[in-house]
Amino acid sequence: MTSFISDWIWSERFWLPENVTWADLERPPPGVEYPRLGDMWYAFPLAVGVFLLRQLFERLVAKPCARILQIQAGVPRRAQPNDVLERVYRSKPSPDTRQLEGLSKQLDWDIRKIQRWFRVRRNQDRPSMQKKFCESMWRFTFYLGIFIYAIRHLWVSPWMWDTRVCWHNYPFQPLSPGQYNYYVAELAFYWSLMFSQFTDIKRKDFMIMLVHHLATIMLITFSYGNNMLRAGTLVMSVHDASDIFLEAAKLANYAKYQRLCDGLFVVFSMVFFLTRLVIYPFWIVNSVLFESWEIVGPYRAWWLLNGLLLVLQALHVIWFYLISQIAIKAIFKGKVSKDERSDIESSSEEEIHSNGSKSPAQTLKPKDSSHTGNLNGETHTH
Repeated sequence: MTSFISDWIWSERFWLPENVTWADLERPPPGVEYPRLGDMWYAFPLAVGVFLLRQLFERLVAKPCARILQIQAGVPRRAQPNDVLERVYRSKPSPDTRQLEGLSKQLDWDIRKIQRWFRVRRNQDRPSMQKKFCESMWRFTFYLGIFIYAIRHLWVSPWMWDTRVCWHNYPFQPLSPGQYNYYVAELAFYWSLMFSQFTDIKRKDFMIMLVHHLATIMLITFSYGNNMLRAGTLVMSVHDASDIFLEAAKLANYAKYQRLCDGLFVVFSMVFFLTRLVIYPFWIVNSVLFESWEIVGPYRAWWLLNGLLLVLQALHVIWFYLISQIAIKAIFKGKVSKDERSDIESSSEEEIHSNGSKSPAQTLKPKDSSHTGNLNGETHTH
């Protein structure tokens, strides 16, 4: 039974073009290496290493930078101790109307007072500005470093300038050390994001980001397994480009350099549009869909890989809609305002009026690799 399932999962007729077998890829010519799917197992221990490196980076590099920029950890206002409300909060941080009415009768409190207690209690558990700065600085450093590494490799690669080269003699294309290092580093990073997504700042688009990370990991793994590395390196580098400016904009926002933040976010929006809605669909997806069909011909895994690429493209369209809304406000109103993915609770009108009116800049809570047009939370645009 196990052998049958294994044969079905790793069927050559599914993963490889016609008349190509796994044995063909396991016996490369002397001096040539082909990708082996087993190489991807190294990404798991490396993902743990990436996660630990992130902890050290945030503690030894990012936090000192935050202090230099006077970004304090901050101590949130604490909710009044109440055992009854605390028990309800642990099971449901945002109780519904029926529960609020029941608590109001039980405690003889006004419903507005109970709502305010839960709002303060939720904000009490939310991360500080300094923590979000450290997360963004880590992602900015990774994206910048990996993008520079990729461009150094791709600049001298013929398939960057002529995508048809991606399919010449496919799948018998040699694996270079640069391709292997790039793939393993990206896969380890995304596995570390999958783990940390459950412990990092949680956003409203959590499920979208979960789908995004899963699609990305599947694309990286599958494209490596059947040697679509040339197209894969193009896909990953195109995605890394815009994330650099997004994280830079968030860092400027946390440091309260509003004009710099606005400018970087507009640049990010333009780079995102160019890379995700122009280069990605019309250059890379076009090559994987049509040029590979012409040169190699379709096979079963070909449909799966193209489906995953199109899932990413659909997410790009959704994210660009959110991004464009924020960018338009930055251009015409002079500041990046709070969007729909904020991780901070909105104050009620009563609280706003009692504390004095707040400008959009004051209510802005900086951002995540998501999601994407958001300076308020974790935005990952891969």
